[in-house]
Amino acid sequence: MSPSFVCGVSRSILGQPWRWRGAGDGDAGFQPDALVDQLLLGRGVPRDDLERHRRPTLRAFMPDPSGFRDMDKAAERLADAVEAREPVTIFGDYDVDGATSAALLVRLLRQVGSDPGTYIPDRLMEGYGPSGEALVRIAQGGARLIVTVDCGAQAFEALDMAKAAGVDVIVIDHHKCASRLPAGLAIVNPNRLDEEAGAAAHGHLAAVGVAFLLGAALLRTLRGRGFFARRDEPKLIELLDLVALGTVADVAQLKGLNRAFVTQGLKVMAQRRNIGLAALADAARLTRAPTCTDLGFALGPRINAGGRVGKSDLGVRLLVTEDPAEAEAIAAELDRLNEERRAIEALVCEAAEGLCAAQGNRAVVTVAALGWHPGVIGIVAGRLKERLHKPAIVIALDEDGVGKGSGRSISGVDLGAAVLAAKDSGLLVAGGGHAMAAGLTVAPGRIEALAEFLDARLAEDVARSRDDRALTLDALVAPRGVCPDLCDALDSGGPYGAGWPAPRIAAGPVGIVKADIVGNGHLRLIAAGDDGRRIKAIAFRMADTPLGEAILAAPPHRKLWLAGRVRRDEYGGNVAAELHLEDAAWAD
Repeated sequence: MSPSFVCGVSRSILGQPWRWRGAGDGDAGFQPDALVDQLLLGRGVPRDDLERHRRPTLRAFMPDPSGFRDMDKAAERLADAVEAREPVTIFGDYDVDGATSAALLVRLLRQVGSDPGTYIPDRLMEGYGPSGEALVRIAQGGARLIVTVDCGAQAFEALDMAKAAGVDVIVIDHHKCASRLPAGLAIVNPNRLDEEAGAAAHGHLAAVGVAFLLGAALLRTLRGRGFFARRDEPKLIELLDLVALGTVADVAQLKGLNRAFVTQGLKVMAQRRNIGLAALADAARLTRAPTCTDLGFALGPRINAGGRVGKSDLGVRLLVTEDPAEAEAIAAELDRLNEERRAIEALVCEAAEGLCAAQGNRAVVTVAALGWHPGVIGIVAGRLKERLHKPAIVIALDEDGVGKGSGRSISGVDLGAAVLAAKDSGLLVAGGGHAMAAGLTVAPGRIEALAEFLDARLAEDVARSRDDRALTLDALVAPRGVCPDLCDALDSGGPYGAGWPAPRIAAGPVGIVKADIVGNGHLRLIAAGDDGRRIKAIAFRMADTPLGEAILAAPPHRKLWLAGRVRRDEYGGNVAAELHLEDAAWAD
């Protein structure tokens, strides 16, 4: 049976309860199928739907695109443009979701004989989303149809100007919508307030996922018109590498259709069909098939670096090029910009952390300063959120006192809706987002009022989310169970990411054989069970925490349970497993 502390009766060295995910006691032993079922059940999959979720495929999860409001209208208009060879421009955001959404539509339209242009606004000069001036310039350049991706849901004035200029605009977005929609020809967004329940259930899609559905609707429309009697039909599935990258990098919840997108997209990416993605993997020194972690921490940040501290269109150019030399050059530039971004981020993060002490007990951390680089404030907000376990908004002020802010939230707290409410209350010049992330523009002298508004609106949700915090475990194993076979079994329940957390295990009881400090405050240890089997573990940046101090001082005879995530260790060509330690609890 499980030790009583695992059920939350006692607390760990770090003072947090340990709980099982789901209804079971976590003891699945070494039956891989049973362990995978336990992982799926613990993540909310109904028992009668396990088979579909074990191997998520598009066939099993793909909805009918026509179920989304305005999707058929958008597909018909885009098909008209393809057949008439009308000039089309894809207007994207400067982040990974925007870049992959734009690249997907560009690559697909090229395959059906169109030659679309692209427009990615400059983060510093133009800010987020379409401006009316930009849309009018595009129209004056000859485009008769503009498709905005990952932006546009709140672009009321811009779309009014585009309509007056005689250009049609299709909006493909996933950000929160207001009750009133902008004057586009078609607004395709599962988060429309008037969306039907079936489509609204896909509100967790990233914009690139919505763009993929538009691609499917476009091909179906062209097929119905007999368009492919004269040419080969593109294989939309070959663009799933872009969908996987944008979905993971945008921290979209990996449930349902998104799991299918990422599962199948990783397979496509491993084939290195996209020259730009292959060059980026080489620049990131990835020598194996990519994983979800690689998308979020190696490839995504490099594409983001272009929009944050470099040229905003570098990501799209990389993802659509067919020239290996150009791909290699852009990938190298993005790699360099990513290093520059990290240096800038470190400086802003240090300054922002210094301001956090003045926040008191506010539910939402809101910090601002003159001179912060707007390209890194979203990352810094994410760092503060992780450190303080509460939503965080970081605002860069310009010389006139106008603030450009970016926020990140915690599970159970809808920051995007709160920012929209602040905008509707007159506290913001502009603002929007989704549950876990938001952007805003605030007028001079309004930051304190904004902070008070968000604190009042979200205090109960934040308190509830923080009270529910616990170290959630998926399996209990003996020391001998921390092995490559366990890694394989746990991997079978993936891919893991936002909304589908990577499994965490408890292993023990063990005694500490050796423990020391390595690198920048990392704790490295070797522990052994009563059977003599040893576990290698590392706790990153935890040497000076109560956990590190307790393990460093632990006598060999005193037993512990170790909790964390198991990772495959292939150093030196030997295949083993190690535990990435997050907490521990005394077994006596």
